[in-house]
Amino acid sequence: MGNESISVIRIHDVLLVTMPADPDDATVAALQERTLEAMDQNDVRGLVLDLSKVEILDSYFARTVAETAQMVGLMGGETIIAGMSPAVAITATELGVTLGKTRTALTIDRALDMIGKQGNGTRPRRER
Repeated sequence: MGNESISVIRIHDVLLVTMPADPDDATVAALQERTLEAMDQNDVRGLVLDLSKVEILDSYFARTVAETAQMVGLMGGETIIAGMSPAVAITATELGVTLGKTRTALTIDRALDMIGKQGNGTRPRRER
């Protein structure tokens, strides 16, 4: 599958990252790399990680998503995971996945609304 199956799109001051239905380990690793590169290259408040097409979640994928969200936080951004199916949510729970401060949303629209409405309405900026 690889790098080309991951979409990273900038929407105003948010990155939208979408994953394919059945990502292999190389695609999951590419997700983390491309997301962190895009965070570094763009002045954004965070990202929405769209998992709506994902049908299968394994421990590597779950761990990488959680670690990526944590790394984005260390870079001054927020991650909202959107579109997680019931089956993926059940598997994540069974695997013991914890997302820390990472929030979730049922849809991309809700996630974009959430990321735009944090704190007092001021946009957090990463210091360069």
